[in-house]
Amino acid sequence: MKKVRFTLLILAMSLICSAAAPARELRYIDASTLPVHGKVRPETSAPFTRLPASMEATAREAIWRLGTNSAGLYLRFRTDSRTIKLRWTSGVLREMRNMAAPGARGLDLYGKLDGQWRYVATAVPNVKAVESEDEVGKTLNGEMREYMLYLSLYNRVDKLEIGIDPDARFEASDDPHPGRKGRVIMYGTSILQGGCCTRPGMAFTNILSRRLDREVVNLGFSGNALLDYDVAEWMASCPDPAVYVLDNVANGNAKNTLEKEENFFRILRNAHPDVPVVFVEVAHYPGMLFSASKARSVHARNEALRQVYDALVAKGETNIYYVSGDKLLGDDGEATVDGTHFTDIGMVRYSDVLYPILQKLL
Repeated sequence: MKKVRFTLLILAMSLICSAAAPARELRYIDASTLPVHGKVRPETSAPFTRLPASMEATAREAIWRLGTNSAGLYLRFRTDSRTIKLRWTSGVLREMRNMAAPGARGLDLYGKLDGQWRYVATAVPNVKAVESEDEVGKTLNGEMREYMLYLSLYNRVDKLEIGIDPDARFEASDDPHPGRKGRVIMYGTSILQGGCCTRPGMAFTNILSRRLDREVVNLGFSGNALLDYDVAEWMASCPDPAVYVLDNVANGNAKNTLEKEENFFRILRNAHPDVPVVFVEVAHYPGMLFSASKARSVHARNEALRQVYDALVAKGETNIYYVSGDKLLGDDGEATVDGTHFTDIGMVRYSDVLYPILQKLL
């Protein structure tokens, strides 16, 4: 009996000691000091935004505001830390009716394993405040490994810190895709911006970036891909574009496409005569099967885009490509959140169509 009491006493004392032992403080790296990838050019208005400060005075208010969203931006780093904790501040506190909070305001961590990018964890945002923190790596193996951190799709990231063990090594990646020169620059709508996947890594621009092992720039502007020429000028200012993808007709009507698509294209082509340009139709939404008016609207916009494309071919333009919208979402009607915006399945299906085209062009 005495032996049992002694054992219990020792156990109790050890528990008290372990409870009293302070947790090791993590060391935090200010992510704004690291290279931020997924931009047309590095000189944007803030570390985690997509447009240059010079556009604030000239761009439409909606374009400027959406341009501060961090869609498609990512960091690459190597560490052997067993713990990775993220602290970040979002620009605004808001909920979206058709998009989960981790996709809109969260962060996504991927790690490289046997040469492939594999999902690690999502940093889920605080729904009650703009300040959030979350441990995305709690029991990591402690091996020196490369990580990729995707930023929020539908919000601004004002501040971001990466917490690691105090004695862990940490190295930022200046060249995220060695040997893969040239960016794929994609321009489009809310869907291209990332609506409405469950987490940042599932936006199709980010899926394509992993598959192609190449920097893909996300210039999606929710509801506002209306062929603003100053956006085209920003795209054209990229020093090393590999491919331009124009997926904008879902936001504009046929008239807007007929009046402005060629001029938008000319800005890109005049700056980079040899860079391929891919035109993408509106995806065939499931509701088209049940609504004649919705079907007419989609077909009218796609016919306008086809008319512009055919006219360019007739004028002798080469190195331009066309993607039909009928296969982008599959044929089972199960790839959208709300009949329009893509689920994760929709994002994967879209990527499955675009990937072989882009791979061939690259």
